[in-house]
Amino acid sequence: MVQLQTPCVLCLPKYYRNINESSVDGQMKHTIVMALRKMLNLIKIKDKKKEQAASAAGKAPVKKQSAGELRLHKDISELNLPKSTSISFPNGKDDLMNFEIIVRPDEGYYLGGTFVFTFQVSPSYPHEPPKVKCKTKVYHPNIDLEGNVCLNILREDWKPVLNINTVIYGLNLLFTQPNDEDPLNHEAAAVLRDNPKLFEANVKRAMAGGYVGQHYFPRCA
Repeated sequence: MVQLQTPCVLCLPKYYRNINESSVDGQMKHTIVMALRKMLNLIKIKDKKKEQAASAAGKAPVKKQSAGELRLHKDISELNLPKSTSISFPNGKDDLMNFEIIVRPDEGYYLGGTFVFTFQVSPSYPHEPPKVKCKTKVYHPNIDLEGNVCLNILREDWKPVLNINTVIYGLNLLFTQPNDEDPLNHEAAAVLRDNPKLFEANVKRAMAGGYVGQHYFPRCA
């Protein structure tokens, strides 16, 4: 019998130090493999504990941003909002792809109203336009009763060189210059075209909270 000592770095049990010489190679290979597996498992467990600790501390694991998110972050940081407009992030600023724009027109038919629009931005932005809907039920020729918005730059006229700021200015323009030529609410468009005074009265009635025809509009003024 010979006494061989295994490498101390592996921290092997004492009984491995007295082994038969002919079995050294096999025993050592097995021991090294098992030790390496144990070390890898320990590293994985340590990394998992770090992630759990970060999560418990309110720090979510860092997520790689898409090209669309990076572009949107730039656009939002460079926003030049009209004084009648503000932006909010209902899900917090960690979710830039979903936000709200609040428009409070300071002139025109809709003076004094408050209108909320939701923006959903695709990771493909700016190659795809944002999806915009009006949360506020409004009597308007270019916004239907389900909140769909008729704005050409959100459809066929969208180009990657455009940005969120362009859309926001377009929304403001809808309230200062409603258009009866490309309507979603055909009834409102016909009244605007044929009887502007009645249109104005209908807008005020809707904003104050009331019926216009058979449709009820919650107060937004």
